[in-house]
Parts: sequence; C-alpha cells; structure tokens
Amino acid sequence: MSFSGIVKFLLGFIIAIGLMIGAGVAAALYFVTKLTAPPPKPIFPNDKPIVKAQATAAQNPPRPSLTKSAAVTPTPTKTLVAQTPTAEEPSPTPTPSETPSPKPLEPGAYRARVTWSKGLSIRNGPNTESERIGGVGYNESIVVLSESEDKKWVKIRLEDGNTEGWVKAGNVEKVE
Repeated sequence: MSFSGIVKFLLGFIIAIGLMIGAGVAAALYFVTKLTAPPPKPIFPNDKPIVKAQATAAQNPPRPSLTKSAAVTPTPTKTLVAQTPTAEEPSPTPTPSETPSPKPLEPGAYRARVTWSKGLSIRNGPNTESERIGGVGYNESIVVLSESEDKKWVKIRLEDGNTEGWVKAGNVEKVE
C-alpha cells in the first residue's frame, strides 16, 4: 500500500466519524427541543369566553397567505378629517354608560385574588377527596366567604358568576 492510499483511508475515516458525530448531535438537539416545549394550555368548560379566544388564538396562530393580486394591489385607506362644530350644530355629548357595581358582600366576606400561578381547582367540599366543580385562574378576582374549621381551606365565590366552592387557603390574597 502506498503512502497516498493510507492518507486517503485515514482522511475518509476521519470524515465518516465527523459526519456520524454531527448527525448524532443534530438528532439529539431535535429531540431535546421537541421534548422541552410546554404543552398547550388546557381550556376548561367554565373558562371565560375571552380566555377561550386567547387560548385558541395562541394554539392556532393565523397564517398570512399572499396571493399575487394581494401582493401587487395595495388596499386603499380612508383619510378622516376632523370637523369642528359650528355655532348652528350642537356638539355631541357622550352619554355616560352605567358601570355594573359589584355585588354587596356578606358580613365577614372580602374580595381577593388568586396568587397561585397555575390557578386553583374549586371543590364542593374542604378536602382533596371532594369533587372538582370548576377552576379559577391566576390573578382572577374572587370573593372569600368563609374559612374551614382547620383554616386549611377557604370558601369562595367567583365574581363573574354564581359558582361557589372551596380552594386551598394560602393561595389567595386580600385585595382591599
């Protein structure tokens, strides 16, 4: 065997080892990125409509599709000109809209917000074996009605509905 044959063999061997290492690293990076992506946020039946819309929009982002006509033809825009009211025309006055006042609280109840970052499960009794009847999201406003005898659970009511139930104490913070 000649010297050039040995060099060609060693060079080919080194290139083959490099390709195998590169392919292994690329495959490992691919699987690591796929396994570390967080799962989509679950949507519960008692979620607010705006939360459902945000979650659906986050899971299915709109994909812009450019057609040839859309790329070539610009869309016309309207220019609005502000008109000053004259002496003959009365200036329009906005009518105040009624803001809904919060429900009055029962004696001993107070307004609070959820401080647990993942939200809380609402149960129909003050223990973990009780049936889960709903959920409340992080930073959502609630009304704390009472505490359990052992002070480990609080009875709450959602501010935007009539759902009442029990959540673990220490995961809510008094607002007022």
